[in-house]
Amino acid sequence: MIKPEISWDNFEKIDIRTGTILSAADFPKAKNPSYQLEIDFGQLGIKKSSAQITDLYEKEGLIGKQIIAIVNFPKKQIANFFSECLILGVIGENKEVTILSTTLPVENGLSIG
Repeated sequence: MIKPEISWDNFEKIDIRTGTILSAADFPKAKNPSYQLEIDFGQLGIKKSSAQITDLYEKEGLIGKQIIAIVNFPKKQIANFFSECLILGVIGENKEVTILSTTLPVENGLSIG
């Protein structure tokens, strides 16, 4: 199903940036299996995120991985944790998430557009 068309003005409101995962920890209090991540967004600083990516990724393999995320959503409380950004990914048939990332190393905090 294709979502409704949006205006260019709506797209420009979304702040999508590059970041590098600094740490990954289990998140046992989350309703769905998740990791708690800390991500370096360069000049924007370090932000936390809860990510349901446990199907395809081990915590140790996430450290140092560059990702693409939306950084201008309001904080979202998930159990006892505040998620500050949304990592973007491709949702597979079985709801597994493949993280969107850069193909070459880039500076943290660069805009996607």
